[in-house]
Amino acid sequence: MARAMFEYTIDVLKKVSFNFELFSKELKKAIERLLPHEIKELRIWLKQFTFDKPELYPCLSIIQ
Repeated sequence: MARAMFEYTIDVLKKVSFNFELFSKELKKAIERLLPHEIKELRIWLKQFTFDKPELYPCLSIIQ
C-alpha cells in the first residue's frame, strides 16, 4: 500500500509540474504522508525531474 502512495505522489507531481505553486503544495503534502525512505526516493526523483525545469528548482529546498 505504501508503494502505491509513492507512485501516486509521483503521478500527481508530474501532472501539476506546469504550475510552481501547485507543485510546491503537492510536494509539501507528499512529505507529510510518505515514509522516511520514500522521501529519500522522492528527493532523488525530484533532482532528476527538475534538471531541465529551472522554474521548479526552488522546490528542492522544500525537501532538503
